[in-house]
Amino acid sequence: MNTKTLRKLEYDKIIQLLADHAASESGKERCLSLLPQTDLSVIEQMQEETAAAFTRIVKKGMPSFGGCVPVEASLKRLDLGASLSAAELLAIGRLLECAGQAKAYGRHDTVDEVPDCLDSYFQRLEPVSRAASEIRRCILEEDVIADDASSNLLKIRRSIQASGGRIHSTLNSMVNGSMRNYLQDAIVTMRGDRYCLPVKAEYRSQVKGMIHDQSSTGSTLFIEPMAIVKLNNDLMELHAKEQEEIQVILANLSTMAAEHSDEIRVDYEMLTNLDFIFARGSFAVDLNGSRPVFNQEGRIHIREGRHPLLDKARVVPTTIRLGDEFDLLIVTGPNTGGKTVSLKTTGLFTLMGQAGLHIPALDRSELAVFTEVYADIGDEQSIEQSLSTFSSHMTNIVSFLEQVDEHSLVLFDELGAGTDPTEGAALAIAILSSLHRRGIRTMATTHYSELKVFALTTEGVENACCEFDVETLRPTYHLLIGIPGKSNAFAISKKLGLSDEIIEEARTHLSDQEESFEELLSDLEHSRRTIEKEQAEIQAYKEELEMLRRRTKEKQEKLDAQRDRIIREANEKAGRILQSAKDYADETMRNFRKFGKENISASEMEKEREKLRQKMAKTSSSVSLEKAKPKKAYKPSDFKLGTAVKVLSMNLTGTVHTLPDSRGNVEVQMGILRSKVPITDLDIIDEPVSYVSKQTRRTSSGKMKMGKSLSVSPEINLIGRTTDEAVALLDKYLDDAYLAHISPVRVVHGKGTGALRNAVHQYLKRQKHVKSYRLGAFGEGDAGVTIVEFK
Repeated sequence: MNTKTLRKLEYDKIIQLLADHAASESGKERCLSLLPQTDLSVIEQMQEETAAAFTRIVKKGMPSFGGCVPVEASLKRLDLGASLSAAELLAIGRLLECAGQAKAYGRHDTVDEVPDCLDSYFQRLEPVSRAASEIRRCILEEDVIADDASSNLLKIRRSIQASGGRIHSTLNSMVNGSMRNYLQDAIVTMRGDRYCLPVKAEYRSQVKGMIHDQSSTGSTLFIEPMAIVKLNNDLMELHAKEQEEIQVILANLSTMAAEHSDEIRVDYEMLTNLDFIFARGSFAVDLNGSRPVFNQEGRIHIREGRHPLLDKARVVPTTIRLGDEFDLLIVTGPNTGGKTVSLKTTGLFTLMGQAGLHIPALDRSELAVFTEVYADIGDEQSIEQSLSTFSSHMTNIVSFLEQVDEHSLVLFDELGAGTDPTEGAALAIAILSSLHRRGIRTMATTHYSELKVFALTTEGVENACCEFDVETLRPTYHLLIGIPGKSNAFAISKKLGLSDEIIEEARTHLSDQEESFEELLSDLEHSRRTIEKEQAEIQAYKEELEMLRRRTKEKQEKLDAQRDRIIREANEKAGRILQSAKDYADETMRNFRKFGKENISASEMEKEREKLRQKMAKTSSSVSLEKAKPKKAYKPSDFKLGTAVKVLSMNLTGTVHTLPDSRGNVEVQMGILRSKVPITDLDIIDEPVSYVSKQTRRTSSGKMKMGKSLSVSPEINLIGRTTDEAVALLDKYLDDAYLAHISPVRVVHGKGTGALRNAVHQYLKRQKHVKSYRLGAFGEGDAGVTIVEFK
């Protein structure tokens, strides 16, 4: 691709944005040197890599390539047998750690992850974990070696620490001893790696030692006392040994790295490639781009493309077609209408796609592979070369007209502008006709009406315009293919305040043909808007119908699935019940055959019969319980003391014995059974609750006979009765309750003056079948109720 076209279409700005997504310097260099390719297989491979990186970033995030630093110079030194510095070894260690992290990122964690074209890059990485961990263990920073890098280094550093401690101890004793008066300051200082004391010049003779320095005024001498000269010498020797040991450690690490120099080179190369590829993927994510579909037939179909250098929040998507039904597209319309943006979008998307980059457009956008893209865009006026705007454009056009072929894309912005309109239009038509005859894909913007007529009357040439809203005087930036654009000069001028008189006079200067042509364009524009509105409504209806059809289908599938599940579960349950019944029937038949052969008593036979009856009752009860549901949802306030209810889970009736607690549970008295039940398991009933006590007696013939059934409530209300009436009613009630085996029972007498309560208690004291009685607790009625329990 020629560099002038790359610059005019602002491809260099795209590449700079791409480089910002790379983490390593080598990755940035690869991005900045990226050029469009012309080999379809290479383009498809690069697009495949970008798509794979895009998918991985969306699923797993962006990998880090910050440790991919250039190490080739260090590796060459290793090849020569040299020893590397700590900084060089640390860089190799970071590279190997980066390779390890990248390799871990590249693994597929789950079996459902589909392999992609990047697997080969990740698989070639060799982290050389042993060397990386050893370098990291020994070298903490570029100038810091760990104490435990070797046992000898640890021993030397401990000796250095001990020697330094002795020196400080000796000097501190001098500073705080008799020498205190000879010192300028009571401190220990360093001069040339030697420990010294700041001695006043007048006391030089009082302090024996070596002078290493003096202050600028000469009043202070920095003297190394003779008492620590040997200690300092020993310390210097230890430091020298320390440096020697460090060199030994670095040499050992260098030898280890040299053994894996080939793997390190491959790691650097693979990490650079991956950084370059993931930069393209990250750029695609940032652009919300998609992979274009390439063809070699010169066909372009950009679906709602957005120029990547425009503000994302303000850019208007545009759809551009070229090379299918027509190979020459002429875009007309007023200035600032978006013609140049459409032109640049077409050229830039072509360059980006052929460079392996995704484009900010909808899926299934098509691009063609062009060997060259030629563009004449912008003002090429040159003062130095004494070229006018027209001359500069013609110079540029002439430079590529002889080179273009059927595999080229040509873009013209304001073709023929800058000279006499009649001659400019004629020249533009001649240039476009020449390219059209040669089958070269061309897109041009212009103001000339003659080019609109040329597009209307020439096969394989199509008009287009950028929509302009006359009411707001703003372009919509929508490219409308098939409709030539209007200049809208009269409408815009009128909107801006130009008088109708001047506008009407201007119309008189138009020829009848020109005025008819403008009226035709207006009619076409009106028809287009009407058709687009109707198409939008039809599309909305289609989408609504599709949504309803989809919902109906999903609902029917759900109902079918529920029906099949219910039938399946019912068949399984019926099968289990039938099998259980068969097994029990078989067992019963075996038992009765056994009873016929052996002398079995009637009571034993009756027991077996009772077992069968209970099993049937249990099965029947379980079926009924599954169907039992409350008639309606009740509130806690619906339940009062004594309310008649039905316990659904037990299929029993009873009365509410306590008010609902904070969890919505109440105690229900069901005959001799009292149980705590949630109110969601209760139905309020209107009929009174009765408990049947089956009294049995033995007749003279020895047979069992059922006695009279008694209907007894678990409580009696005596409020409003006189003491005599109350005692009489209580006597009858207690007899019935005792015979019905109901215990305890509630006697409601109220609080009042307490006379009725005292009469009840006096009566209860005399009853032999009463085990105990007490006033009700909180929630049972308090002092207004007496709870009676029978023996």
